[in-house]
Amino acid sequence: MSNPNAGGDPNNEWEDRGDVAWNEFDWERYLREQDAEVDRYVQFYEACKDPATRIDDVAERMEWGEAGWVEEDEADDEEEDDDDDVYTLHKNPIYIATKGIYLVLTRSWRKLADDPARVPPSLALALFDSFQRGQDLAMQAVHALDFGDYAMAVSLFKRALSALNASFALINADAVGRLPQLSAWREEAQPRFFDLREVWLRVIAECREELERPIDEEE
Repeated sequence: MSNPNAGGDPNNEWEDRGDVAWNEFDWERYLREQDAEVDRYVQFYEACKDPATRIDDVAERMEWGEAGWVEEDEADDEEEDDDDDVYTLHKNPIYIATKGIYLVLTRSWRKLADDPARVPPSLALALFDSFQRGQDLAMQAVHALDFGDYAMAVSLFKRALSALNASFALINADAVGRLPQLSAWREEAQPRFFDLREVWLRVIAECREELERPIDEEE
């Protein structure tokens, strides 16, 4: 499910656009379409109630196929070629899943944290900061995947997991448990954290498989 052009020459990043000659309005339309894909993911995600199968159920509804998170899906690649579609990291399933789940978390946290009487401002800011760090690192990891740099992707996803652990630590603090509204939000949010971790761990595992795969000798 990675970019079919992964592993290209990064020095030609801006030149390797093929016949694409879009203006800013074309790109704005494209980006709005990708935002809509994230919203579609969120709708499917929130509709799936079984946490044990939610990640795979949503991936099926998004029609991402049965390929792994890193493995290329040849059928999808051919379809994209036929449609003369443009690929950016915004189309990467890992990007969409990560951004979508974080969007679910931040929306619900914002509703609760807007009232300083319910959430101490220091906790509100600290959790938002951990969300931002985790998502930013995961996005960097997706970018590394699209360049075919699996080792760097693993390192960045591990950093994202550290940020996720920081979020866990914040919501599991004793002070949070003593506040009923925060405790209720935590019960709802924890499965979302586990889903993020599961997605990233799957990608890390597949990246390591790619790194361990023998390199064919050049003829």
